[in-house]
Amino acid sequence: MKLRLFTLALFLFTCMTVFSAPTKDKGKDDGTIVVALSGTITDKAGGQALGGASISIPDLKKGAIADDKGKYIIKGIPKGIYLVEISYIGYATFTQRVSFSKSITLDAQLKSSSMEEDAVIVTGVSRATNIKLAPVPMVAVSKAEINMNAAAGNVIAEIANVPGVSAVTTGPNISKPFIRGLGYNRVVTAEDGIRQEGQQWGDEHGIEVDQNAIDRVEVIKGPASLTFGPDAIGGVVNLITASPVPEGKILGSLSGVYGTNNGLVNSSFKLQGNNKGFVWGTVLSDKEAKNYQNQKDGRVYATNYKERDARVMVGLNKSWGYSYLNASLFDDQQAIPDGSRDSITRKFTKQITDEDETRPIVSESELNSYKIPALHQHVQLYTIYDKSSIHLGSGNLLINLSYQYSHRREFTHPTKTSIPGLNLQLSTYTYDVKYNFDLGKGYEPSVGINGMYQNNVLGYGTDFPIPAYHQFDFGPFLVIKKQFGKLDLSGGVRLDTRSFTGDAAYVDDSTEFYPKLYTGPNPTTTPNVTRQFAALKKSFSGPSGSLGGSYKFSDAVILKANVATGFRSPSIAELSANGADPGSQIYHVGNSDFKPEYSVQGDLGAFLTLPNLSASVELFDNNIEHYIFQQQMLDANGNPERVNADGTSNPNGNYSKFTYVQRRARIDGGEFNIDIHPFHWLHFENSLTLTYGTNLGNGGAVADSLKYLPFIPPVHTHSELRVSFAKGIDKLRNVYAFVGFDHFNAQDRFFSAYGTETYTAGYNLLSAGLGANLINAKGKDIIELYIEGTNLANANYQSNMSRLKYFDNPTVPTGVQPGIFNMGRNISFKVVVPFDFSSHKG
Repeated sequence: MKLRLFTLALFLFTCMTVFSAPTKDKGKDDGTIVVALSGTITDKAGGQALGGASISIPDLKKGAIADDKGKYIIKGIPKGIYLVEISYIGYATFTQRVSFSKSITLDAQLKSSSMEEDAVIVTGVSRATNIKLAPVPMVAVSKAEINMNAAAGNVIAEIANVPGVSAVTTGPNISKPFIRGLGYNRVVTAEDGIRQEGQQWGDEHGIEVDQNAIDRVEVIKGPASLTFGPDAIGGVVNLITASPVPEGKILGSLSGVYGTNNGLVNSSFKLQGNNKGFVWGTVLSDKEAKNYQNQKDGRVYATNYKERDARVMVGLNKSWGYSYLNASLFDDQQAIPDGSRDSITRKFTKQITDEDETRPIVSESELNSYKIPALHQHVQLYTIYDKSSIHLGSGNLLINLSYQYSHRREFTHPTKTSIPGLNLQLSTYTYDVKYNFDLGKGYEPSVGINGMYQNNVLGYGTDFPIPAYHQFDFGPFLVIKKQFGKLDLSGGVRLDTRSFTGDAAYVDDSTEFYPKLYTGPNPTTTPNVTRQFAALKKSFSGPSGSLGGSYKFSDAVILKANVATGFRSPSIAELSANGADPGSQIYHVGNSDFKPEYSVQGDLGAFLTLPNLSASVELFDNNIEHYIFQQQMLDANGNPERVNADGTSNPNGNYSKFTYVQRRARIDGGEFNIDIHPFHWLHFENSLTLTYGTNLGNGGAVADSLKYLPFIPPVHTHSELRVSFAKGIDKLRNVYAFVGFDHFNAQDRFFSAYGTETYTAGYNLLSAGLGANLINAKGKDIIELYIEGTNLANANYQSNMSRLKYFDNPTVPTGVQPGIFNMGRNISFKVVVPFDFSSHKG
């Protein structure tokens, strides 16, 4: 009921802002010199107008859509130098840096291409930059590519096949991003540049973002993002929502997705408007799925989920700059799988009592149900953030502020279903202030400071893996960019400081299965009261820096190089964990003596773009001091230790006991791409991703069972044959079809010590898709259709990046492959119905 009321309130608030929008433009609302950009967009080959082409100035969040004659105009542009981006589906993106001292006419002729050769990125840079010229390794995923990945169950799954990117998964709805072998607290996930905070150390919950609200994804591969702070030592995934619609427009859409494997139903409503610089928008989404299935396991119990999301945005975009206020709610109920099976039939069983002496087999009706079981997790994230840019002097002052409240509960008591096991309440305040300006002679510096304050509270519950704590971060930085002819250089420095204050906590074990926090006097002498956490006070500080360049030998050849150092403080879990986490089936043990991680990464890239062939090679080498990872603990007999929720040893306990350790590490590899396109409508794309993780130990010899790092993806090749016809056939436009083949090598380079990881066999996956837009007599889209099939050969496989690979009974019959297998064949259908409520005059 609370969620429905919150959603209704967001929708009503949006409606009220629409009707209360100003109707008169005050023109120059300050003393800023204001100019305009106008022109005509045409097809380079045929000369016909490209109505519907998108023209944008990313730094100003201003844009326009070309009319039926290809003409456009953008007003209210303040004096300055800005990158202009012009794009149209089926054509190569056009970019040009323009100096606005007076009104400018910019005509563009676009050439047919299904490749986004000149994508513009805004993540980790002081100003919008052509991705080809950014020395830091980056990749951008467009809205068109996101739509084609209709079968993805969440926003991270939509990018998990990007070279260099992978994901640790717990079923189809839970994915944690990994970049070149690094994840969790080493990768910052941001929404519109605002870092998301929601207990990233945990395995069993995904990224708390509505995938339907995301219009574009930008990924930084490496520790060179000086503007995101110490947790970006592995990279950044920036999830970007839709830009404001052009002046005078009210646009929206209804979309729906259905997946055959788990009955996924994902529906979303979007609406945006712009009335003389007053901008607003809303997205409402509803998603649910049954348990997924494969040939080996049948339907996998407790992998169903139900998600409700809502967001609203209101703001102003004027000659002085812009300010956008966003509010969102992510609400996800996710069943908690544990992989327990009947020892004879191997059918899934479920826990029905806290004593857990016997487990019945799950019925077919329950396996095939959307109903969330009693044992589940409930993850909510409330977010309010404001992004503002104010033209000041020769530059822009950017101020980004946010508040986030993450409430994560895991209900693990089958007879008292309202009592949570885990109950964490995390409040986060983030701040990011920077000034981008022009020093003259082509120097573009950015100076700023950002950080956050966190307060974690232990709510009423029975499991306490981490303590209540306070955390404060701050980090000043300086980044500068300079172009010397064909050479673009950029570099920067940063100094980070992080302080923790962890509260001591005691637990009362008087009631079996239902321990609780003890808040009374004399905890050290009270019967049945034990200390769960000691008080903790830690501070960490360290520098980081980056220097790199790109050299444009010609329009066809670009060479890039970058060297970056990274710094990361240990997380609260790594420092002080001491308790069971029901959703992950792990009893975590931290170490308060840990040192911060330091890394040095070198990147080298070469890019070739010819009329009928594109290719790239990107190599990296990352050396990390004091690298922290988890390894399984052993019992007195030398076997992987199983424990109860209170940490006591029990060979049949529900939890594996893991501790964090710290070693020197090296992660290296590369991404290789080649795209052969003999015709503009035909592409044969191929990629190879190599990632190798080596445990270098602490100075001595490293045993064979210890010499590799955990959660390192195997060698992965992807090949795709795609045809696309942007101009379409009759009433169909943007027609495409593809067939894809993915090969994953066996992962025989795994952290085998203490039973932490096991060998993973190689596998092959076949995919295919097709889609088109149906248009009316005026050439406007009526319906967009996207169809994607994944694992079409219905292969039985386990990914080494899937946590479900290790979910099973403590002992399994001889000759049986333990663990849960990944999803079988799935065909997804996505339909988008766009609509236009704009007033059409004349």
